[in-house]
Amino acid sequence: MNMEFRRELFSPQEIKQMYPVTEAGMAAKQANDAAVRDVLSGASRKFLLVIGPCSADREDAVVDYISRLRPLQEKVADKIVIVPRIYTNKPRTTGAGYKGMLHQPDPHTSPDLFKGLISIRKLHLRALLETGFSCADEMLYPENHLFLSDLLSYVAVGARSVENQQHRLVASGLDIPVGMKNPTGGDLTVMMNSISAAQHPHNFIYRNWDVQSAGNPFAHAILRGYVDNHGTSHPNYHYEDLKHLAELYEMHDFANPAVLVDCNHSNSGKQFMEQGRIAKEVLHSMRHCNTVGALVKGLMIESYLEDGCQKAGENVYGKSITDPCLGWEKTERLVLELAELLR
Repeated sequence: MNMEFRRELFSPQEIKQMYPVTEAGMAAKQANDAAVRDVLSGASRKFLLVIGPCSADREDAVVDYISRLRPLQEKVADKIVIVPRIYTNKPRTTGAGYKGMLHQPDPHTSPDLFKGLISIRKLHLRALLETGFSCADEMLYPENHLFLSDLLSYVAVGARSVENQQHRLVASGLDIPVGMKNPTGGDLTVMMNSISAAQHPHNFIYRNWDVQSAGNPFAHAILRGYVDNHGTSHPNYHYEDLKHLAELYEMHDFANPAVLVDCNHSNSGKQFMEQGRIAKEVLHSMRHCNTVGALVKGLMIESYLEDGCQKAGENVYGKSITDPCLGWEKTERLVLELAELLR
C-alpha cells in the first residue's frame, strides 16, 4: 500500500469519555430532536431552519454566531425551529484544499487529525452546553459519525456523497433526521433512491462490526440546485420543481415526505445575497399550493457574522473561508421576516 499509517487515533468511546455530555445537555438534545422530528412528520406546523456558516473554521467565532441565534430563536419560537450548522468537514470538488476543522483545527496551520477530532467534539459540545442547541453537521465520513452522535440533531448527506452506498447504509441506522441532497448533476432519481435506501433496514459492516440498522423514517430530500455539463448552475427551488418533487414522492411509499430547500449553492449560483429572495419565493410557493405547502418543511441558509467570504491567507473573524455567507445583520432581519410571513 502506498500510504503511511502515522498514528492510531482515539476511539469514539474514548473521545466521549474525555468530553462527556452533561445531563442538562442530554435533555436539551432530546427536546431538540423531538422538535425537529415533529416538523418533519407534520405533527408540528413549525418551519425548520438549518442555518450557519458554510464551514466551521474557528471555535470562538462559531460559538459567537450560535450564541446570537439563541435570542433570535426565542423571538420566532412560535413559527420556526432553528438548527445551527456546524459543518466540521468540507467536501472539495477536486479533493484539494481546505477540508474543514476535522482536518485543520487551525486553517492557517498544517492538517492535524488528532487535534481535529478533539476540536470538533469540543465545538459541538460547547454549542450545546452554552446555547442549548444541538446542531447539524454534514456526514462526509460515515465512520466518524460516532464521535458526535450524542451531540447532533440533524445530519446532511452532501451532493457528492448521496450516491455512496456506505452513506446510505449508515443513514439508515441513525436516530436523527438525515437530509439527502440531490447530486451535483441534478438527477433527482439518485436522491430518491438514497431516501429509499436510508428508510429501509440493512445489515452491513461498520467500524469493524457486523451491524443491523432499523431504517430511518426521517430520511428526506434537500434541493440544492445543480450544475450542467457546461458548468452552469441551475436552480431547482421554483414552484414547478417543488411540484415535480411532490409527484416523485407520490410514486414512493416513504414515511414522512419532506424537503428542505438549500437557498445557496447552485440554487443561488453561490450569490449569497440571493438567499433571502429564494427563501421568500419558496414560502410563496407553499402558500400557492397545499401539496407543496405540506411537503416543504424548511430551508437551509448559509450565514455567518460577516458578509461574503475571505481570500486564502486572510484572517477575518466571523467571515467564511469557503463559500460566501450572509452576515449577521442581514441574517437576523431575514429570519424575523420569514417568521412574519409564516404567521
